Amino acid sequence: MTNNLNSTIPQKFYGLDHLRSLAIIYVFLFHYFIISKGQPEWLPDFAQFGWTGVDLFFVLSGFLISYQLFSEIKKGKNVSLKEFFIKRFFRIIPAFLVTVGLYFSIPAFREKEALPALWKFLTFTQNFDLNLKDNGTFSHAWSLCVEEHFYLLLPFVLFFLQKTQLFKWAYWLLIIFFLLGFSVRIYSYDSLYLPKMADEFSWMYWYKYIYYPTYNRLDGLLVGIAIAAVYCYLPNFWLKISKFGNLLIALSILILIGAYFLCIDQQTFNASVFGFPLIALGYGFMVMGAISPTSFLYKWHSKFTTLIATLSYGIYLTHKGIIHLTLLAFADYPINHNLMLVISIFTCFWAAYILNLIIEKPFLKLRNKIIEQKP
Repeated sequence: MTNNLNSTIPQKFYGLDHLRSLAIIYVFLFHYFIISKGQPEWLPDFAQFGWTGVDLFFVLSGFLISYQLFSEIKKGKNVSLKEFFIKRFFRIIPAFLVTVGLYFSIPAFREKEALPALWKFLTFTQNFDLNLKDNGTFSHAWSLCVEEHFYLLLPFVLFFLQKTQLFKWAYWLLIIFFLLGFSVRIYSYDSLYLPKMADEFSWMYWYKYIYYPTYNRLDGLLVGIAIAAVYCYLPNFWLKISKFGNLLIALSILILIGAYFLCIDQQTFNASVFGFPLIALGYGFMVMGAISPTSFLYKWHSKFTTLIATLSYGIYLTHKGIIHLTLLAFADYPINHNLMLVISIFTCFWAAYILNLIIEKPFLKLRNKIIEQKP
């Protein structure tokens, strides 16, 4: 690959659509397993690692967002904070606020009894000090908080590095943040979680102090940034490794198998400290494979996975509430567990499609108009 990298970059990474679809399917099955009192016999073994679908989303976000910014920087342009935040606002906030409105205005939509305070959702601070036992409704919004913190931090860091002529040393920040993650998780485990381990609700404290806080969950985003940096700024190195796209995917599966066994008991020290970076690394190799022209994921164009990827944000926002409503609606009917799962998939798909049609698409069109009109 030559230095004229931008001329060879595809307009769309189709391989990433497959991974986005995989991530949302895995998260959906994991949450269905938790919410449903009855599920297919095969589901628990298959879905218990589904919580890592969020980590795949983190790697994807880290790659795609930083890739867009790196591409502009490589062209000699300054990071446009205004344009970046306009894009992020119209992509994330409208559908999120609609979902928050559903949760606070329709009690039947809530998959659990109680919600955290509204201000925590509106300020994207819900993932800090979250009591999953007493305020577990819409708990999956924690990952949106992590991503919003990432969107807030990354462009300002890159803008600063540009202005101070320190951009060429940016890789040190990746290393420092990655190593700090280990240190912070060790502290969180030893000083915050361990004193609560004997408590009846120790699992709640593990989520509160280890799983949810942004400072413990940056690994996937950092791996995504690192992949984008290699893709944009080390074209010769990328050309060499991208020849082995399917091997990268195979390696990712091996790493994730190791992570699966490491994290069977999530609340152990090793799983808490080393599990997240190992999962991020595994999904990182999968993303590298998906953007390698030699891999089957790169070559495979599917309208179905593209559609699921397009709806993935809406599915993620609403699926717990829709699953809950669907199970309530069919509670009095003797429906086979496999069929009930299919029905829930169907209702969640259509709810996300409607959200995309009446909220996401119109606001994305408005976003494009605003960007086109800017001086």
